[in-house]
Amino acid sequence: MVFNRSVLARAALGPAAGAVLMVFMAAGAIPAYQMYSVALAAVYTIVVLSVGLLAGWSGIWSVGHPAFFAIGAYFAAYGSAHGWALEAVVLGAVAAGAALGAFLGYAGARFSVLYIALLTLAFTTVILELVNRWSSVTGGDQGVPVLQLRSALGLGTFPGGGTQAQYLAVGAAAVVLALAVPARASALRMRLVAAKSHPMAARTVGIAPEAQSSLSFAVSGASTSFAGVLLGLITGFVSPDPFSLAFGISLIAACVLGGVGSVLGAVAGGVYLTWSPSLSSTVGMPQPVVQGVVLIAILLFLPAGVVPSLAGPARRVLRRVPRRPEAGHPPSPERSVPVPEPSAPVREPAPGSEGPALLHLEHVSVSYGGLKALEDASLSVRQDEILAVIGPNGAGKTTLLNVLSGLTGSGRVSGSADFAGRPLLRARATARRRLGIGRTFQHAEVFSELTVAENVLCTRRRVRAGDLDAVAQLLHSVGLADVADRHPTELPFGLQKRLDLARAMAERPRLLILDEPFGGLDASERALLAGHIRRLNADGTAVVVIDHVLDDLFSVAHRVLAFDFGRTIGDGTPDTVLQDPKVRSSYLGAVGNRARLPDTVGEQSLIRLRRTGHAYGGVVALRDVDLDVRKGSVLGIAGANGAGKSTLAGILHGSLRPAHGARESDGAVRTSLAPEGRGLFRTLSLRENLEVAAYAAGITGSALRERLEETVQWLPVRLRDRMSVPAAGLSGGEQQMLAIARALIVRPDVLIVDEPALGLAPALVDEVYDRLTGLTHEGLTVVLLEQSLSRAMAVCHEVAVLHEGVVAARGRPGEPEFAALAESAYFSGGPVPATTAAATARTSRVK
Repeated sequence: MVFNRSVLARAALGPAAGAVLMVFMAAGAIPAYQMYSVALAAVYTIVVLSVGLLAGWSGIWSVGHPAFFAIGAYFAAYGSAHGWALEAVVLGAVAAGAALGAFLGYAGARFSVLYIALLTLAFTTVILELVNRWSSVTGGDQGVPVLQLRSALGLGTFPGGGTQAQYLAVGAAAVVLALAVPARASALRMRLVAAKSHPMAARTVGIAPEAQSSLSFAVSGASTSFAGVLLGLITGFVSPDPFSLAFGISLIAACVLGGVGSVLGAVAGGVYLTWSPSLSSTVGMPQPVVQGVVLIAILLFLPAGVVPSLAGPARRVLRRVPRRPEAGHPPSPERSVPVPEPSAPVREPAPGSEGPALLHLEHVSVSYGGLKALEDASLSVRQDEILAVIGPNGAGKTTLLNVLSGLTGSGRVSGSADFAGRPLLRARATARRRLGIGRTFQHAEVFSELTVAENVLCTRRRVRAGDLDAVAQLLHSVGLADVADRHPTELPFGLQKRLDLARAMAERPRLLILDEPFGGLDASERALLAGHIRRLNADGTAVVVIDHVLDDLFSVAHRVLAFDFGRTIGDGTPDTVLQDPKVRSSYLGAVGNRARLPDTVGEQSLIRLRRTGHAYGGVVALRDVDLDVRKGSVLGIAGANGAGKSTLAGILHGSLRPAHGARESDGAVRTSLAPEGRGLFRTLSLRENLEVAAYAAGITGSALRERLEETVQWLPVRLRDRMSVPAAGLSGGEQQMLAIARALIVRPDVLIVDEPALGLAPALVDEVYDRLTGLTHEGLTVVLLEQSLSRAMAVCHEVAVLHEGVVAARGRPGEPEFAALAESAYFSGGPVPATTAAATARTSRVK
């Protein structure tokens, strides 16, 4: 935990306010009959703070805190009756609350928010039942008095219900608030929020979500039990009534009202809990009704809570005011250079040395039930090497990375793996970070509730002054210095990718695992990233990287490993690996005879795209696409994973509106989409899946029965006889045919099928495509989005090749030279001439 002037000043506000309040109490400025309410508000502030920070930092909503409150209060009663010192009572209550909280946090960490709430509800029910039955200690329904507690440290004697206890409550609340302020800037809070925001990514930086939940619940339970001791002292009597489930719900309402996770909001919540009965009496309405009305009003008009909603505008104003650097401290380097250029010289990719292997995998397999995601994979990586792993979608690349980082989940892993001479497969994911393995993710899985700097700082268990400087330098090196205080959601995708890389680079890992780092970046960002990868490797970090952007991937790799269907199919240098027939076939596909298609295709364009583009946040998926879907044709859209095919499918279907450009159609063209992954309702029967699609299109009654009969006849006999079977019981190929049938039930003019062969055995692929091409003889226009270029060339009248969101080539499969042109465009986007008479190709390059 690092203290600076700002943190210390804010931390001092609590004790200062408490001291002023106690002076007013001693001077009689606060009437005697109100002093109890002030003390009660102080106690409630501690409880609301405990519940609010647990929810805000760990994402755990607890209705079990009345039980912790009761534990502390009954400790005070029991200790006063047996002559315990005040400090012994506090330590006992805090220890009991921490132990029970740690248990609840660990037990609930694997469940959803709803199940954790139910677990805490059961905990409160058990504790209240124990209170009622253990009458020899608790007094049962009749309650038990709190006599007095004497301090062993010479602080005096605190009689139950006395004025001294009221001062103690106010002072204790002030101290707790003072401790909460620096805790917000601590590594503890960052790691709790990280574990809540993205548990899987948290594991890769050494954070165990179960341990964090246990720790946070222990601290929250301990502080609430401490507040219970104070409650027993200021009331002088303890009974079960104040610890009901209704009080647990009121606590949550108070947290939401003040602002979840806000320290000052806890004060507002404590005040609200104390005076809400008086408010109810004033307006002449039952307290639950008043609480409900107040909470609804807060949620509607101040959804972040009273304090954050009022403090937000002030913060935004302060951010606009330029801050002067502190005396003796020059402007920090992170604000001096916004985007560094790759430093020179950097080592160019070259064959690695013959040194010892840092990482060695031998015969590693991963299976999920009957599915083999990775089979008999063997590889080695040297300390000075950059290894690229390639392969089509579903080849097993990400599974391989998950094996290295310990994120295989429920998968069964076999084989052996050694890292730096130590067995790897038995190590937990959190331990692999300490071994020296860093990991990035395909979609930049950053911690959205932490700032950019905190995303990197959370990799440390404790934050020291030197860590702040190191993180500032790291962010400066990747061009994130100017946005260190902003949240990742405020940044474009390219900067989020850099943040993911910076977090993985923290603590200088020996092995860096990069999952599609070039995906979604523009040319300049990819060049910058390639420079970072080369510098890291030159500094002694081994790199394993997978990606579909082969040009940039091969520009940094020393060696390339090719996968398909979970197996290694090729190993070589970037210059030679794509020349391997097995590797080329895995990408392009290998298909025999060309399908029988209708010989004539009309010239009428049913759907036209003109300079159409789309982006998701900062990720550009399509750029300036011109495309015509001609009536009666089979149009193939071929491209590697990530080329933009699914985005194009959504735009052609009309369910996705392009960010720019135009989608035009001839009159009322009915389109239907069979999406990638099929999108079936797995618990519904085959018939019900078809009926849902028909209902959505407004087809009912006799028309529905007619459509069902017609569509069912398109299905193979083995499916017609199983119409009442749930869709989950079908094989992959059968599910694909059901998905196509569901799209056909609306009688579309244009059928769009996204990746119909994905995950299917070759025999099933042939069956699916035979049935699809059969539809064209009935006059249906079909758009096929296919990863296999050879498959598209075999079953389509016309093929457009997508590369990084751009139509890099377009032509007819039967035309001379088009096959070579399409293949070149598939892998690298070119070189493609602007126009060729032979191939009528259209090209464009990424800007």
